[in-house]
Amino acid sequence: MPSADPASETAAAPAEEASAPGFEELGITGPVLKAVRDLGYETPSPIQAATIPLLLEGRDVLGTAQTGTGKTAAFALPVLEHLDFSQKTPQALVLAPTRELALQVCEAFESYSSRMKDVRVLPVYGGQGYGVQLSALRRGVHIVVGTPGRIMDHQAKGTLDLSELKYLVLDEADEMLKMGFAEDVEQILAQTPKDKQVALFSATMPAAIRRLAQQYLNAPEEIAIKGKTTTNQNITQRYLIVSYQQKVDALTRILEVENFDGMIVFVRTKNETETLAEKLRARGYSAAAINGDVPQVQRERSVNQLKDGKLDILVATDVAARGLDVERISHVVNFDIPTDTESYVHRIGRTGRAGRKGDAISFITPRERYLLKHIEKATRQQPAQMQLPTTEDVNSTRLARFDDAITAALEERDRIEAFRDIIDHYVRHNDVPETDVAAALAIVAQGATPLLLDPENDPLSRAVERDNRPPRDRQDRGGDRADRGPRERRGRGDYAAYRIEVGRRHRVEPRQIVGALANEGGLGRDDFGAIAIKPDFSIVELPRNLDSAVLDKLRDTRISGRLIEIKPDRGVPNRRTPRDGFAPREGGRERRFERDDRPARKPRHKG
Repeated sequence: MPSADPASETAAAPAEEASAPGFEELGITGPVLKAVRDLGYETPSPIQAATIPLLLEGRDVLGTAQTGTGKTAAFALPVLEHLDFSQKTPQALVLAPTRELALQVCEAFESYSSRMKDVRVLPVYGGQGYGVQLSALRRGVHIVVGTPGRIMDHQAKGTLDLSELKYLVLDEADEMLKMGFAEDVEQILAQTPKDKQVALFSATMPAAIRRLAQQYLNAPEEIAIKGKTTTNQNITQRYLIVSYQQKVDALTRILEVENFDGMIVFVRTKNETETLAEKLRARGYSAAAINGDVPQVQRERSVNQLKDGKLDILVATDVAARGLDVERISHVVNFDIPTDTESYVHRIGRTGRAGRKGDAISFITPRERYLLKHIEKATRQQPAQMQLPTTEDVNSTRLARFDDAITAALEERDRIEAFRDIIDHYVRHNDVPETDVAAALAIVAQGATPLLLDPENDPLSRAVERDNRPPRDRQDRGGDRADRGPRERRGRGDYAAYRIEVGRRHRVEPRQIVGALANEGGLGRDDFGAIAIKPDFSIVELPRNLDSAVLDKLRDTRISGRLIEIKPDRGVPNRRTPRDGFAPREGGRERRFERDDRPARKPRHKG
């Protein structure tokens, strides 16, 4: 999925668009230009117009651009334009802070290279098995897009040959630094050819980014672009904080109570369109998938079915849904939230068209909360946080529909008369009250699935409630734990201590540990307990029931360039356990006081 649309409907003022050059004038040619036109892009966004010619000339670029201004195409199109198919080792490396962004950048490259033959793009990130990545690297790839930790791991293993690298892109550089990848990025840069071309993009330009640019970029051309994205005021925007594992159940519950007509559910990958559509069909909804691999004839059939009311839900990727204008679309659901606001605006623009009202609901994982600020700034609207429908809401809706079904059946007088004789016969011969017979027939009609949910057994609501709790306010970080009530997410017994081989002398901080482990292992903010940073190692509390597959992924994680070698902490005699001796939480984490950190005790005076 492209990280941003090269031609935004709202990214520039009309006067600017009229005078802006086309992609051909910028130097994009041949199959790359054809692919861009296939996607319906006509006018480059400001950052593309400023950046593409420079990159095609071989200049280094230092770009300040908000998420959603179209920078993915700004660096992807020049890379594809200069690709050398005779070279077997990777020619371009894109570093991204998260696996989600890495996947989006990969899919953008695939979209822009759709008219080229045999362009091989490989995503490299934690959480994916090494086998797939190693096989692809052995076959040869042209472009690698990855997170710093996994890239460093491949470099250490000798499985990623960057000796002939020509292009290196740092995407969302400030986010990478915030997540503690500064040293990893520097080590990667230091191990690549000095004559490579570098493009660095960042939403902000802190001193650390500027130092990085001065050291590793060669006389870069600086570009600063302001995003101007806005969205339709007829669209009501809402969001729900929900973990990835709960998304399907949360969507199902929303579908039960939300009064929608037609709906598009956006997901990140082609495979996920098919998977989610199948799950929705299994739960009784008329849903179909559309993506770039779906033949045009089938795509048109699905769209027509949506228009005619024969289909209620389309599960789509960005590219497949581009230009889709169906009056029935009352709702858009971002099942996977895009990390760029331009894609977000185009997605929700599928509803609320031509003055109609529309609803947009976005699922945001706890780790993606930061995107809300980007959305609010870009759309000039503040999405409202919604609550997951309760079991009472669902039951009320189901009973109302059950009542409607009975009312509709009662209007079929001829069939009612025929069945009345059958019921009378049963009542006379079995001496059973008519109400019991009606209830038994309802059971027959309902089948094995209960009509109503059990409010006492609702793990989904508990999980989503936990995910929706806001981060603790600073004043709440101290104080007695007993006074915190429901704000406490896990009991201490829910955690186990793990040892990682990085500590204070490696200049590691809690945010680096959290960022690396969350990114590589797919962990959420509530999966972290206390963090004790020692001189040569650290102790991290993680869920006691942590999946062994997650541990396997984490073992290959690097922090500050070091392999962390995570393993359960066995402890040593007389050593405090991680539950004791921690300072109040800082940034939602706990840090353990070392002996030399503690304030000196005042001497006691005998009086």
